[in-house]
Amino acid sequence: MKALERLFERIAQRVTINLREFGFDVHPYAEQLVPFEKLSNFYGFYGVSSQHPLDFKFLHSNLAGSYFLGKCRTTNSIVYKSDIRGDELKKKGEVFKAQGFQIPLTRDEGIRIEDSFLVKTLVHNHSHDPEHPERFPICNTIACRYCNIHGSPMDGSFLEPFATIDLTTMNDCIVGAFSYIQAGEVHHLRIAPGTIWVKSPGRFNFLYQYPKDSLIRYVQFAPGFPAKGQLMNFVRKRKEDFQRVFATVNGEAGITVPGSASVDRYAVIKFKTSISDNVLVAQRAFLENSRLGKGANAQENCYIISSNLAGYDVTAHGAKIVEVDMGEMVFVGFNSFLRGRPDARLAIGRDSIIMPHTIIDSDQPLHIPDGSLVWGLVTGPEDLAKNSISLEELRGIEGGFSRGRLFFEGSGSNFVDAFCQRIQHILEANGAFYDGNSGRGHAQKNQNISFNTIQPYSEGALKGMFPTIDILP
Repeated sequence: MKALERLFERIAQRVTINLREFGFDVHPYAEQLVPFEKLSNFYGFYGVSSQHPLDFKFLHSNLAGSYFLGKCRTTNSIVYKSDIRGDELKKKGEVFKAQGFQIPLTRDEGIRIEDSFLVKTLVHNHSHDPEHPERFPICNTIACRYCNIHGSPMDGSFLEPFATIDLTTMNDCIVGAFSYIQAGEVHHLRIAPGTIWVKSPGRFNFLYQYPKDSLIRYVQFAPGFPAKGQLMNFVRKRKEDFQRVFATVNGEAGITVPGSASVDRYAVIKFKTSISDNVLVAQRAFLENSRLGKGANAQENCYIISSNLAGYDVTAHGAKIVEVDMGEMVFVGFNSFLRGRPDARLAIGRDSIIMPHTIIDSDQPLHIPDGSLVWGLVTGPEDLAKNSISLEELRGIEGGFSRGRLFFEGSGSNFVDAFCQRIQHILEANGAFYDGNSGRGHAQKNQNISFNTIQPYSEGALKGMFPTIDILP
């Protein structure tokens, strides 16, 4: 255990040094994230298939409960119950197009985690960074529970619970709880909890700030204390279901899975759930009493309960959907929390976009019209009126507008087009449009993944550390 304790101290010091301009010490926040004893109780595991490159190296690290797929390196790091998905990494021979440049790749891209502590964090997608097109690094960083690091190279940063960094290069930043940042490049900033910031320089800037008094009902995080609030209560209530799944070597979905769909063996599928063709259900997803129509997906750390998804719906990493009826082609963004009630269901019209980190929590029936954009905190019709806009109206905006706590500047048309293009890419990558011959994606490629486990030292000074492992074809 001494080696593990020294490793933690090494990481904490490196992150603190990078954040010294803020006078910020990570120790009070990080020491309570995971008891050291837990770090020796879980195996790590990696996926093997003919569809994904087999290229792993684990050096002087703890990997407790974490999943790796694709080309990944972990050095001097603690990665606890995290998902490191390298199934969309760029390949040798491809031409990477970014900011007007066309960059030929001379080797496969890989995820490299160094001197970092990730807790129940999702890492996914190829990096957007043209300066390092073949390397997706996460260095000198601590990410707390249920964070998402999506295509975002990162160095010297601290992410509070439920934070998402999406397609953004980030250096020496502190990101508050439940914040979503997609801003290209961010350096030396301290971002307040509940900040939703989507920026494309010269095109648009979307900025929303949650009211502090309302946000703390859903998530609170303070030094010396674990995260708390309704979001943490929600996931803790279903914790035992995942413990049963991970305790079983060979699991079955327990439902009929069409030949063009895939349900990960580390997902929880409970009674009265059905899935249709081309559906993708990722590891650590939770489905109960719900229907997923053709081409819909449930990504990592998603919860879909007592809901109906008509088809081609995207439920992004960490989103939670409860008592919802959803039309086709609805996008629900990262870590959103949509909660209707059995006698007051939430209905979302087709072709709508629910922005990342949106909270819709209504105790009365609520209907979102077709083709809407919704953001922020919505607890009833009055909130919906000031936290939504039709996509058609938004397309016509040039220059900017403000509504409630939202400030938008730039081209509404560019903003809508960027989101629609990304949704289309997600559906194509997931195989939502597979016709039996063309359009294969994750729903088809993930059907035959085999899982291999790796174990830590169980006693002595190295207790909790994993042996150095180099896994190649």
